[in-house]
Amino acid sequence: MKILIIGAGASGLMAGITSAKEGNDVTILEKTSQAGKKLLISGKGRCNLTNSVDISEFFNNIPGNANFLYSALYSFTNTDMINFIESLGVKTKVERGGRVFPLSDKSSDILNALLKEATRLKVKIQYNSKVEEIITKDNVAVGLVVNGEKIYADKIILATGGVSFKGTGSTGDGYKIAEKLGHTIIKPKPSLVGLDTEESFVSSMAGLTLKNVSITLKNDKNKKIYEDFGEMLITHTGVSGPIILSASRALHPYMDENNFVKNVKLYIDLKPALDNEKLENRIMRDFEKYKNKQFKNALFDLLPESMIPVVIKISGINEEKQVNAVTKKERKNLVTLLKSFPLTIKNLRSIDEAIVTAGGIKVSEINPSTMESKLIKNLYFCGEVIDVDAYTGGFNLQIAFSTGVLAGKN
Repeated sequence: MKILIIGAGASGLMAGITSAKEGNDVTILEKTSQAGKKLLISGKGRCNLTNSVDISEFFNNIPGNANFLYSALYSFTNTDMINFIESLGVKTKVERGGRVFPLSDKSSDILNALLKEATRLKVKIQYNSKVEEIITKDNVAVGLVVNGEKIYADKIILATGGVSFKGTGSTGDGYKIAEKLGHTIIKPKPSLVGLDTEESFVSSMAGLTLKNVSITLKNDKNKKIYEDFGEMLITHTGVSGPIILSASRALHPYMDENNFVKNVKLYIDLKPALDNEKLENRIMRDFEKYKNKQFKNALFDLLPESMIPVVIKISGINEEKQVNAVTKKERKNLVTLLKSFPLTIKNLRSIDEAIVTAGGIKVSEINPSTMESKLIKNLYFCGEVIDVDAYTGGFNLQIAFSTGVLAGKN
């Protein structure tokens, strides 16, 4: 069969390789001049290609339509992906949180291996080929309009990605093409993205990395909506880093159409290894060590330098006060502040900065066991163009690979 695939990203390449293995004549149409642009920048250029947790645990890490992905993830698991990429000569390693990377730390090794395998299987990739529409006849996909020309095929796979990182070619073309055919598009929202805070004092700490901290998001009813432990970053306008990116997904129900968030506070436990009592004892030891110093000069063992003025200001303790004059009540307030440093979430950063797009083609209009459209015969979808998304840690790329394999196989 003649197969046309729109998009040479992670899912499109995987679909092409799988379909070619089935003996089909496969052409991938890529509108930019390069394949796998987003793959190259994923995992900060290291490509976090999957996660090593048991495949059954994947679903706990997929807030966006996890049930739809059962067939895809079980028919091509994370173990299958690791074995496949290693069979192409790329050794892998597992890091904190089960994140799987190429041993070389180079995303280009993953992309080059996929391209080499595609070439070996005679998959053709046509670059600078913009697909304008899918040609249908009696609700059956029969071809494409590419750069103004008609090309016909037996089956078509749409793998155009979402709308995040527009520079990689993800500009939402697939949504327009699918919508024209009657598919419903769930409005795209930024997922895995930094957060801006109401508090402007964050700018004085910009660039500060906080390791081994825990965070909790609470709504205005003081109900916990998300918690996590790990690494985060303070930015000029708010917070970012791994645990914040995943936390951003939990804010979707509290967000308006302009990404503004209502009534959510972020609490950072700066010392999660210590309970209140142990932390107070630790502070008392530090105060004993610096007993002849002022409060502002007694926190260097406890906090990063740029954070000290901010903590002092919020604590309400006079910075000029001698440490041995700090009252028990003030000390207890300091403990509470370090165990739940508060920030008010203002908004999610723009979708252009998001690692992943939440939203896309409505999953109820796609057959989950084949990835075929329920509206248009011989049209298949895979990857981020579908309304599925996961937390950070390699889960999103595995979804792209697994849905690509399922679409390619069928």
